[in-house]
Amino acid sequence: MKEDVPEQAGKPWFVYLVRAANGSLYCGISDDPQRRFIKHQKGQGARYFKTSPAQALVYIEQWPDKGEALRQERLVKKLRKSAKEALVASYAVTSGRVSPCGA
Repeated sequence: MKEDVPEQAGKPWFVYLVRAANGSLYCGISDDPQRRFIKHQKGQGARYFKTSPAQALVYIEQWPDKGEALRQERLVKKLRKSAKEALVASYAVTSGRVSPCGA
């Protein structure tokens, strides 16, 4: 990620969840979650995926700036797995996606 590059005014940031091969959910933020997911699939950008590869980008929510996205990421990371799965399920329904795990 470009940590040292100043933010562009009005550029949205996203909180996302990625399902790993072991069924766990990884939470992160990015200004381009699709690009970030591709990096995760290649085993880049997060050590988390070294032991269990990234399988699917299962949840995305948009925030107006990086600070807001970081605050939301902290909240999502504190959720129990069942609450994270509920986010994934609601996202699958509202986005028209079919959840790969039936969640």
